[in-house]
Amino acid sequence: MDYETASTRTNSIRKFYKSLFIFAIFAALIIPDDIFGEKINFRLFDRYTILAIWGFIILIKAAKLFLFDSEWERNMIEKELEKEKKPIKY
Repeated sequence: MDYETASTRTNSIRKFYKSLFIFAIFAALIIPDDIFGEKINFRLFDRYTILAIWGFIILIKAAKLFLFDSEWERNMIEKELEKEKKPIKY
């Protein structure tokens, strides 16, 4: 891995952890609202729907960042190049 790729990946990981931290703060503010009563009045959408959508977006970012990283991309490119090297038998 070269320096530019490592730097980009490090920045992406930092941004991911930052968004995860912000999500955790909002979840900590919204979820206990049912326990302690209706002190926080946030009714644009249902608060659990917003948390579910936001959590799904973070899950997609995590999959993209940790599962489908540059190593995975390089391996897929190599596999595709190997397929083209094999002759097609009719």
